[in-house]
Amino acid sequence: MRGWKIVGLALIVLVPSLVACTRQSEAVSQIAELVAQADAAPTPKLDWVRCAEPELSKYECATAAVPIDYTQPNGAMLSLAVLKQPAADQDRRIGTLFTAVGGPGGSGFTWAGHGELFSGELARRFDVITFDQRGVGRSGQVRCFPNAEEQHRFWSGFLLPPTDAEQEGIAARNARELAAACAANSPELLPHLSTVDAARDLDLLRRGVGEATMTYEGGSYASYLGAVYGALFGDRVRALQLGSMIDPDAYTNDTYAQVVDSAAGTEEVLTEFLRLCAEAGQPRCAFAGPAKTDAAALRTRNDAVLDRLRQGPIEVGQGERARAVALTEMLPVHATLLYDPKKGWPALAELLTELERGPAGNPDVVQQILTAGGFTDDFLEAFTAISCADNNFGHESEQWPTMATELANTAPHYGAMWLYLRQACGAWPAATAGYPQRITGPWILRSDKPALLFNNRFDPVTPLTAARRAQQEMVNARLVVIDSGYGHSVVGDCAGRLQEHYLVDLQLPAPGATCKPDRAPFAD
Repeated sequence: MRGWKIVGLALIVLVPSLVACTRQSEAVSQIAELVAQADAAPTPKLDWVRCAEPELSKYECATAAVPIDYTQPNGAMLSLAVLKQPAADQDRRIGTLFTAVGGPGGSGFTWAGHGELFSGELARRFDVITFDQRGVGRSGQVRCFPNAEEQHRFWSGFLLPPTDAEQEGIAARNARELAAACAANSPELLPHLSTVDAARDLDLLRRGVGEATMTYEGGSYASYLGAVYGALFGDRVRALQLGSMIDPDAYTNDTYAQVVDSAAGTEEVLTEFLRLCAEAGQPRCAFAGPAKTDAAALRTRNDAVLDRLRQGPIEVGQGERARAVALTEMLPVHATLLYDPKKGWPALAELLTELERGPAGNPDVVQQILTAGGFTDDFLEAFTAISCADNNFGHESEQWPTMATELANTAPHYGAMWLYLRQACGAWPAATAGYPQRITGPWILRSDKPALLFNNRFDPVTPLTAARRAQQEMVNARLVVIDSGYGHSVVGDCAGRLQEHYLVDLQLPAPGATCKPDRAPFAD
């Protein structure tokens, strides 16, 4: 009997290991098949011309034909819009640096229109190429409604988040309507918007410009695109520099956990915003008030503004110029202004001040800040379609209120907002296991050169905990933390030097290296 117990125990230990090995083998086989499908696609021909728009006139533009469905590499094609900032020093040019925009749903062309893609040594030594990802902007923008009027009608009534049982019911119906509308109006493209598809497009662009290996930079969602590229095409990577890190495993396999992390990060940065606002005082932080205050008092006032909004809109100003502000309009802006400590934090302080003043407030200031800080309808549709292709909630849309209640325990201000942003994923027209090209790992970067990762210590949507997990999952990666760094973008001389040494010279910083930011919030 004792021998049988030993054998039984051995089987109990062995069976899970065998299952894990089988799953690992299946995942590796799937990745090999996805790569083979991409390799079977024809190399796109890029005919570069000067971009037509005045704000893009310093760049070159082209389109690249990529398969809509990589299982049919010679089938229907999608025109991918591509933009190039040529290397300033062609005699010392290293190659091409590919870069992408976050979101998902952000446009590389819109980013380029706001200034240089890169400056300094990177601009001198690399042709810098960005693009609109499939389903975004000029690359087959996903359409969920037949016309702009229907689109605006839907998104203007979008409840982010709902605040009572009636609104929760409306939100569930809206989620189902959105999922059905996207399927009806973008039926050919919708099943092919996963980040795996975008990563394969990226490899075709590499081939199209004649590069043997990939040099890539991307932050936020674009860090996930880079991680997926590394998981698929690790042997083709020259350098992979990622920042504002998404945890690829949570994002793909347990999206609710990823939302919990993001919301907790936003709560943490709100705490820092209130603390540093109190320390700075007026005039550097408008919300601090004329008298010396502390962070606890500012939190009470911030929460009072949000509680008032939960009861109904706040009227700022009087008469015809008055501006009504609803919670569903304010809360996304409240969160996204925390992304930018230089401009966003002072703007949030002004916005809170004017809302607190109500009828005595300045409606023009409120209008300006709210207009600058919101999401466009096209962005929201691309964000939804790409997120739902990648994410895994495993819940129906009607279960979102239960999840939101649980999330409120750890993220009372922002949890429901980040959760309801992807409620349509609960009704998405995909198989239970997701689209067949979607990968679930492993995320190991099998490359000669480790990836270089950056993350601010206080990031409001991709917190440091996610970056640490991403580093562990990629295995072959080195993480640099910006100590006392705030916001969703990694900036500063220290990080810039490390980035330059890595991308130009392939030199990695020492393990455990950190940076300090150039300026503190409310410093001016």
